[in-house]
Amino acid sequence: MFGWLRRRRQARAIPDALWQDALGRYPFLAQRSEDELARLRSLSGAFLARKEFHGAQGLAITDAMAVCIAAQACLPLLHLGEPGDPLAALRWYDDFIGIVVHPDEVLARRERVDENGVVHHYDEVLAGESMDQGPAMLSWRDVDAAGESAREGYNVVIHEFAHKIDMRDGMPDGCPPLPSRQARADWLALMQREYEAFCDQVAIAERFGGAPTWLDPYGAEAIDEFFAVACEAYFVNRPRFAQEFPALLPLLDGFFGPAPA
Repeated sequence: MFGWLRRRRQARAIPDALWQDALGRYPFLAQRSEDELARLRSLSGAFLARKEFHGAQGLAITDAMAVCIAAQACLPLLHLGEPGDPLAALRWYDDFIGIVVHPDEVLARRERVDENGVVHHYDEVLAGESMDQGPAMLSWRDVDAAGESAREGYNVVIHEFAHKIDMRDGMPDGCPPLPSRQARADWLALMQREYEAFCDQVAIAERFGGAPTWLDPYGAEAIDEFFAVACEAYFVNRPRFAQEFPALLPLLDGFFGPAPA
């Protein structure tokens, strides 16, 4: 890592050149208002002071790479802070410190036990992964391409950090912690309806030659994956997300805060 990032615990202000580089790479960040960008920059600097980056497979993490990851990870937190203390939003991510960055996707060996007790082994290709109370893993190739992949509603950083928000109450169920049981029940009812409808669309596309879904079909794996996939699309391509999921738009607005100006 370069000198600034090594000293970040003492000097948290992100240098202008690094910040402008991140905004140039990712238009969905640059389109935010001046006030929001100032808040995002502050959050990102504080995020970098609290997290540790590790390059895998010989990947060297530069200051620019770390700032790009931090800015995208903090985007969902823009309006989750407390009045007078916007940095309080970082508590959503205080269950972990490490962020492991691979050069590209990784092949993970998985194990599943079916309803008959039979153990199945299989390989899964991962662009990212988040574990409750554990580190986040990201593919740099996918992170780096996030400006271009935004038109497809795809963003691996926001996806994995949406999982962190979802798991804040210990349950990866497609619902972040909410202030009341009724709010939770209402959220889950709507999310479940939208998830089931999306699963039907994916099944029609994959089994019967129907039109492919705009949203990543990986969202049909489970409701928590649907939440994460919806969040990444919501933040990087709001106009298309609004077209595809008009019922989810006010739900996410209500949680994550005001829409971009």
